[in-house]
Amino acid sequence: MDFNLHAWMVKILDWLTTSGIRVIFLLAMTIAALKFARWFSTRIFNFMGSSRLDEEMQKRADTLISVIRYILNVTIIVLFAIMILGEFGVKIGPILAAAGIVGLAVGFGSQQLVQDIISGFFILLEDQIRVGDVVEIAGKSGLVEKVSLRMTVLRDLSGNVHFVRNGKIDFVTNMTKEYSRYVFDIGVAYREDVDAVMQVLKEIDAELRTDDAYKDDILEPLEILGVDRFADSAVVIKARTTTKPIQQWRVAREFNRRLKKRFDALGIEIPFPHLTVYPGLNRDGTTTLHATKE
Repeated sequence: MDFNLHAWMVKILDWLTTSGIRVIFLLAMTIAALKFARWFSTRIFNFMGSSRLDEEMQKRADTLISVIRYILNVTIIVLFAIMILGEFGVKIGPILAAAGIVGLAVGFGSQQLVQDIISGFFILLEDQIRVGDVVEIAGKSGLVEKVSLRMTVLRDLSGNVHFVRNGKIDFVTNMTKEYSRYVFDIGVAYREDVDAVMQVLKEIDAELRTDDAYKDDILEPLEILGVDRFADSAVVIKARTTTKPIQQWRVAREFNRRLKKRFDALGIEIPFPHLTVYPGLNRDGTTTLHATKE
């Protein structure tokens, strides 16, 4: 028994002085490689900061950084595991062969996963979705919090988080790519002078573009498209504003607030559906009240 214990101690010490040192070295190299992967995935896109579209390029950089960092981390950990198994005397060849067969079988049985990864690759390659965009995909809309090769994560205005498989994405509506727009449908009463109303819209837009709180978010003067249609109770004037990404709703809410106050001050009527009551005559000449919706 003493002899066997001594033999085991000798083997352990021998392993520690040979393979043990290599294991510690591999562990240190793996930690260093993971830190380098984090640094490299961040620094590789620094050149985008000098682009004309700094914010847009930064969105794409943030998206690609997370994907590249994930791929590098997985690759480093797998290589470390393979080398550690070799130091413990495990034969790697049969394991790799078995892993290849299992991977092939899983690939045939996981067509959805393959579809998700391929779709995610092209979404990233074509720059369709970036972290920080507001998009509508697969019937869900919200702010993009994460994009991976397999899944896109959205958070809507109510705070709900939606996990959408990339393979389910057939159409992408990106509302904040490069710039954003908000379309106004402004209804006024038929008795109002539409030219005067358009002049009021221009004045409010000019005020907003000189306001320190909003001037940096508005990219172009308000574009008034003209009289769009004659509705049941109103003449509808269509206009649109161009803003930085995601700022269109903030600018539009302030524009609408000022528009309501200005219309009230000038006596410009914002119509709403109402009823007009008038008397009708029966065959015998008696009167019957009728109501029509306007």
